[in-house]
Amino acid sequence: MIYLARDDHTTKDRNSFSSLHYSTNHKTKSSQNWFAHPGLPRQRESATDRLPKTRRCEGPRGNMLSILAAGSVFFPGLFLLSKQCLKYIPGLRWSEGDAVIVSARLVSSVQALMASSAGYIIASSCDDIMEDGHWLTCSYILFAVPYFVYDVYAMFMCYWYKLRVKGHEEAAAAPKRVGSALLSYLRREFLMVLHHVVMVTVCFPVSVFLRRGKGDYFQGVMFMAELSTPSVCLGKILIQYKQQHTLLHKVNGALMLVTFFVFRVLLFPYIYYAYGRYASIPFHLVPLRVSWQCNLGAALLMAPQLYWFSLICRGAFRLFTRSSRRPPAPSPCPANGYSVRPAEPESSAH
Repeated sequence: MIYLARDDHTTKDRNSFSSLHYSTNHKTKSSQNWFAHPGLPRQRESATDRLPKTRRCEGPRGNMLSILAAGSVFFPGLFLLSKQCLKYIPGLRWSEGDAVIVSARLVSSVQALMASSAGYIIASSCDDIMEDGHWLTCSYILFAVPYFVYDVYAMFMCYWYKLRVKGHEEAAAAPKRVGSALLSYLRREFLMVLHHVVMVTVCFPVSVFLRRGKGDYFQGVMFMAELSTPSVCLGKILIQYKQQHTLLHKVNGALMLVTFFVFRVLLFPYIYYAYGRYASIPFHLVPLRVSWQCNLGAALLMAPQLYWFSLICRGAFRLFTRSSRRPPAPSPCPANGYSVRPAEPESSAH
């Protein structure tokens, strides 16, 4: 023992050391991320721990509501503005159905570019992939949440107008009432609607309230998954205007295949790989070291990506192998755009 004398000064030093030791351990345990295994050591003090409270996800409620309100106005407003321009600008004057469908693609592409740009900024600013944070992470999550609610409505409007296109194979059996059409839409697009609902009801609260300011790097990487969306939307528009035979459609199809595979299918293996390097864990042991919530969330988010990628592969295979001498039979394109077989456009070109 180093402490041989029990004078007041020594006792005070020992008590101070004990208090400091308890405070450090308590802080480490209380700030562990749900992504990390409880047995892993804390690397260093979190950069977000030193930020004022208004810079964190748990900031003033008024700021959060303001950002949510901004997103609630921006995405529907952009949709309405685009639709009105396509309908009334001289030289265009598109029909209501065409304007709705193209405007929905435009808003999806704009959101995708904004999300991927925010994701790149966030990921490139985090030197420590677990501890470093960026104010844009929670801000863009709050801003983008209303998009998923709006997009469910926009996809339904696209479905509603596509069923009423003259010559559409389902036009004769198209529901005449909105309620019947809504049920038909939910049955046909169940997976996409479920994806959007999960994003709002599960991913949003987990990302904003349960991460405790950690893992902003991984949020940024997941934002960049949206890089595949513009090519998906362009493919829908080219199909709508019967441009499947063009070189642009084939180039866009190849680009969609590559971007979807890299930024959506390989996304989750990369996240596990990056965390394994950070925590010095072999890649194949990472699923055993992280929490079960993380594994479950990754599996549920990756499953629909694999399904949609399989549909894209089948469509790309038919696109590049079918005979150019015989046009394909017309078929409806689902509102989410991931059709099992290439489809003819839903409305006439202008």
